[in-house]
Amino acid sequence: MLTTILAAAAPAAAKENPYGLIPALREGGLISQTVFGILVIMLFFSLYILFTKLFEQQKIISQHRRMRSTFWNQNSLREGAAKLEKNSAYRQIVDDGLAAQEQHAKLTDPVEAHDWLHNSLRRSEDLILSQLKKGLSFLATVGSTAPFVGLFGTVIGIIRALVRIGSSGQASIDAVAGPVGEALIMTAVGLAVAVPAVLAFNWLQARNKKIAEDMSAFSNDILGYLASNGAVRPAAAKGAPVKAPAAATTAAR
Repeated sequence: MLTTILAAAAPAAAKENPYGLIPALREGGLISQTVFGILVIMLFFSLYILFTKLFEQQKIISQHRRMRSTFWNQNSLREGAAKLEKNSAYRQIVDDGLAAQEQHAKLTDPVEAHDWLHNSLRRSEDLILSQLKKGLSFLATVGSTAPFVGLFGTVIGIIRALVRIGSSGQASIDAVAGPVGEALIMTAVGLAVAVPAVLAFNWLQARNKKIAEDMSAFSNDILGYLASNGAVRPAAAKGAPVKAPAAATTAAR
């Protein structure tokens, strides 16, 4: 008896609320389904960019911590670079600085060493930061366009719903509110895609800014070291065993 009652109640419960995402996609036709597919793709790539960029940023932040604890305790830049990871962003800056110093000695046209080293280090920073910024423009695009993509799906859904209602000749509130409310689901989906993209973009931008500040400070320290032939070192390196540069030793004698 109970089984019979439940079996009869199940179809009735299913018919009580015929509205939802799946019915909206079914009634919206190919356009609504395409819009929904585009929003899903936007969400997938937004999450992919978020997690991959977080991994890249965290890797460079960890490299900065290790650099602070070991690099300036060495006797020379080459020794310090050898203590860093082979693919470290900070090792790349050091290697580019040393390469720029060697290249300056080969220049036939006189160029200020400070300007040459500064531009070379700046170029190295920009190359690293450009890698971190890749994909962020996609997040900005998703954040600004996803609500409108969802709104387009809603408009199409409302048009189809009103046409269907008009052809049936029923204009009661229950006949209008259900299909129109169902069409608004696409706008909600668009907002659900756009909001995380905007938050991810702003968060990643803030972390990139902090990384850029750390790299700029490190490049300035490298520039001071190279321009002074090792006489100028960061304050954090005080107390570390320092090997006197050859030029300074000769001058002292």
